[in-house]
Amino acid sequence: MTSSAGEDGRVSADREVVIRWGIEDDDAALLRIERTSWSPESGFPSYLEGLGDRFFERTGPESHLIAECAGVVVGYLRLQDKYQFREGNGVLAVNGLAVAPEARGRGVAAALLAAAAYEGRRRDARKISLNVHSTNLVARRLYERHGYVVEGTLADEFVIDGRPIAALVMAKTL
Repeated sequence: MTSSAGEDGRVSADREVVIRWGIEDDDAALLRIERTSWSPESGFPSYLEGLGDRFFERTGPESHLIAECAGVVVGYLRLQDKYQFREGNGVLAVNGLAVAPEARGRGVAAALLAAAAYEGRRRDARKISLNVHSTNLVARRLYERHGYVVEGTLADEFVIDGRPIAALVMAKTL
């Protein structure tokens, strides 16, 4: 699957899923996705408990690739510089990827990852990095299919529902 940016800034990964940059008007739709997309295998229950009334409370829309199907917001990928100092220039981080439950299995996450790689190359990044719970096998397989490899394991990084969970550091070289 290839992505290309049109004159309007949209990145089309295929005919069904359209990827574009976030805007403030996406807030309510993304908040709904955030509240319905995470489980203890993929996210942090305490984060959901403390979720406010605005999705863009922590990070603005300019850091979010938004997935739409038939004009409906169905997912997002938060893409940011990993480091805030020049020695780390060229490394981007995926700091969240979620797809609405009703849109799963339609290539939304794949389109978001393809758009992130396109954007990384456009920015002359050399690498995209992310963390994933070791228990999130679906996400791990998705990332591997898109060229991400495990660069490290943070054993017992989290305790979720009384169970130690390792975090995997995965990255894709562009």
